[in-house]
Amino acid sequence: MSNNTDLKKTAAFTGGGTGGHIYPGLAVAAALKGACGIVWIGSSGKIDRAIVGAAGIKFEQISGGKLRRYFSFQNFIDVFKIIAGFFASLFILKRYKPALLFSKGGFVSVPPVAAAFVLGIPVFTHESDFSPGLATKINSLFAKKIFVSYEETAAFFSKRLSGKIIVSGNPVRQSFYSANPEKGRAFLNIPAGEKILLVLGGSLGAAELNNLVENCIKELTKNFFVVHQTGGGCKSQLQAARYIRLPYINDEMPDILASATLVMGRAGAGTVWECAAAGRPMLLIPLSGAATRGDQVENARFFTEKGAALTLIHPDGAELLNALDSLLDSPEKLSGMAAAAARIGERRGTSIIAERITAQIQGN
Repeated sequence: MSNNTDLKKTAAFTGGGTGGHIYPGLAVAAALKGACGIVWIGSSGKIDRAIVGAAGIKFEQISGGKLRRYFSFQNFIDVFKIIAGFFASLFILKRYKPALLFSKGGFVSVPPVAAAFVLGIPVFTHESDFSPGLATKINSLFAKKIFVSYEETAAFFSKRLSGKIIVSGNPVRQSFYSANPEKGRAFLNIPAGEKILLVLGGSLGAAELNNLVENCIKELTKNFFVVHQTGGGCKSQLQAARYIRLPYINDEMPDILASATLVMGRAGAGTVWECAAAGRPMLLIPLSGAATRGDQVENARFFTEKGAALTLIHPDGAELLNALDSLLDSPEKLSGMAAAAARIGERRGTSIIAERITAQIQGN
């Protein structure tokens, strides 16, 4: 994808901190290819620059503080980071003069959104999760359009914002809709006919999932080839027959996902909507407890109620294996879950949002 920042009209994007705040935005940016220039305003974290840069998009870095709902001395320090990020965003936006700013959320998105509002630049924001996070709640106050992934999410916003809300689904890269399972198997060197359990912990990995796999690997590999995306920080050196460990999966993810018999993972918005786009059944183990606002539990509940997933909360090894056995013993249930996932994935968030952005740019 070309930077195209020399074109007359430019769209600015912001968001970051995790792949879940970046990949949906990149999906929209890809759909806009050739229609406008793209510049991305993101945090100093290595993951933001690496992912956005790999897509060939100009990346502008700002500082950003974390928005915490609890008391912490770090909140005081981060206020100054947010203020610095705001003024840096003002400078960047004045330089590029974008026709609009599209926000994919994360703490880093708040200063650019506020700066865009001050400069009179229209703001479009998107919430991937079932309920809006704090950053989206703040950004929505400045937004011209608020895109949400679920119809039920509209109820979390005030009535005065209802006219701005558009139910779009979550943007997913086009490659997930056109993935080739044979290519996925070829990349993994897994023969046709073998069942594949794909374990995904998100771009940063998930210790709970990694430990479950390690503790149950002998039983898991009796029925599956286990393909395990561990995250780069995983220290495990686990090796076993019929087990493939990958710290990170990037361009090959759509084909690998399409080849999976079942996907076991967290319930981050990116994971569940990519599975929906690929029509894959899910065994979800959402992040839950005091360390989270419960967004993954809500995502998992939605997909489970729609028949696309089975959810377990902090399962031990026995619970996990029992759940897997129940699915293997019922092929019709697995196929029904796959069909339900595909129905959810029919809502193409990428094209819906890209069309609105294009209309805004052309209207300027």
